[in-house]
Amino acid sequence: MSGRPWFVAIDLQRVFGDPSSAWCAPRYATAAANVVRLASAFGDRSVFTRFVAPAEPTGAWVPYYQEFPWALQPAESRLYELTDDVAASATTTVVATTFGKWTADLRAVVGEQPSLVVAGVATDCCVVSTVLAAADAGASVTVVTDACAGSSDENHQKALDVMSLYAPLVSLATTAQVLARP
Repeated sequence: MSGRPWFVAIDLQRVFGDPSSAWCAPRYATAAANVVRLASAFGDRSVFTRFVAPAEPTGAWVPYYQEFPWALQPAESRLYELTDDVAASATTTVVATTFGKWTADLRAVVGEQPSLVVAGVATDCCVVSTVLAAADAGASVTVVTDACAGSSDENHQKALDVMSLYAPLVSLATTAQVLARP
């Protein structure tokens, strides 16, 4: 496992940050501001992810997109762009059509069993899906609690509670605690 951690910012996109979006994470702005601070501190060891709809949904994704047909837009759609407040921080970006971002593309950037610092949205969907898969694969993961936003405050806390059960593979910290580390 690498000694220097990677910062992974999950899905800081318009679809999750726009208050008019059905998928808006209510505390998105606060999380995004902390993500920018973290990305600045991690520099070239930062990677951002983007969730996009598949060109052709298959399996359980078929009924999912029947429920959310408005989300079946091309990957380059404005809906799936990073928000303006974080876009300048994103020098490396990985795209996936799945909630979990622990994909071959992300591992190609950060390695197979890295030390990760993870933040983003939604805590109770894409963040938890990524964190648990990465930890299960042997990554050491720190979730930055105030740099994440859930679909609601209650769901955010529930997801943090679940991820904390995976200690010592997964730990929780605030932005200030992460930035204070040597």
